[in-house]
Amino acid sequence: MALNYVWVSFFLITFVVAIVKLIGGDTEIFQNIVNSLFESAANGATISLGLIGMMAFALGIMKIGEKGGMIAIFARLVGPFFNKLFPEIPKNHPALGSILMNFSANALGLDNAATPLGLKAMKELQELNPQKDTASNAQIMFIVLNASSLTLLPISIMAYRQEAGAAQPSDIFLPILIATFFSTLAALIMVAIYQKINLFNKTILLYLGGLTALVGGTLYYFSTLGQEEIGVISRVVGNLVLFGLFISFIALAFFKRINVYDAFIEGAKEGFDVAVKIIPYLVAILVGIAVFRASGTMDYLVQGISFLISSVGIDTGFVDALPVAFMKPLSGSGARGLMVELMATKGADDFAARVACVIQGSTETTFYVLAVYFGSVAIKKTRHALPCALIAELVGVIAAIIVAYIFFG
Repeated sequence: MALNYVWVSFFLITFVVAIVKLIGGDTEIFQNIVNSLFESAANGATISLGLIGMMAFALGIMKIGEKGGMIAIFARLVGPFFNKLFPEIPKNHPALGSILMNFSANALGLDNAATPLGLKAMKELQELNPQKDTASNAQIMFIVLNASSLTLLPISIMAYRQEAGAAQPSDIFLPILIATFFSTLAALIMVAIYQKINLFNKTILLYLGGLTALVGGTLYYFSTLGQEEIGVISRVVGNLVLFGLFISFIALAFFKRINVYDAFIEGAKEGFDVAVKIIPYLVAILVGIAVFRASGTMDYLVQGISFLISSVGIDTGFVDALPVAFMKPLSGSGARGLMVELMATKGADDFAARVACVIQGSTETTFYVLAVYFGSVAIKKTRHALPCALIAELVGVIAAIIVAYIFFG
């Protein structure tokens, strides 16, 4: 229902703004909006079809892991923690392993692998869902934590900064890690409040303490390295871990005398069906975002906030980065383009450009994630997923701005 209101609002606000612009003499406004609409619709289908190969491979590998028992091993490792966060999921259920794989891929910055793994987890959670058109508590917890974007290795952003001529491209690494940690923590707290989950449970505190120690240790280790070392180590470790997992799936299944090839084909067939199924949902959200952008509403929003901030005497140094914050929940590529454009016009080491980079690395494309993941299992009633995800996103943006002032202000 929440996505319904948001989607309709995109079109109604766009129409009102466009009419005002037309009266003001902008005769091209509706042509630009319609062109953006059709272009985004085509892009939605192209993106979905482009997922087919990756989906087929990832779900094929996951099927091997499921039949060979590796997914069950992962499920047992995280079982005590996930059983508290996802009480609806039976103990040692394969969905727990898929969720862990998705979170791990996201943390390592392996976006291409994270999406199909997440869609696999959503499918398994849907099998446990008694109301097929309504998001379950477990699905909402998974989606919101996924959308909070816990990122340990923001390599792509450091690469963009290096290309833009930054003196120290990796100087945004620590700020991103801190901001994304707060975003994820906010996501967990918000969903726990809605679902009445006790976060002070000893098991939850133990696992969260371990995660905090891992983040802190990673933070300290990479703070001792140079840009080139960070890039090399992160790429090697991330891809080594991912490929090592694939090999472990295959090896264990082969050891248990599973027909690995047939298991892969069985899973790959499911990948094609999932990729095709998300097309209408992805087209819908991309079209809404496109008309909202093309009307210029985003620009008016930023200008209004800038006026309010300056009128109360608050420093406006970060305002130029706000378009990235507004765009990120709607479009990852759009936010990335705004970030790159800001670095090109103001310089990679400009304060606003650094804020934009931290925001880009600490938040996620909320509407895209919800559209793709819920769309893959035909969920129409998303309940509290959207408000929880947006609040986590807001916390991530606020944390990014504050941390940027601490590090660069």
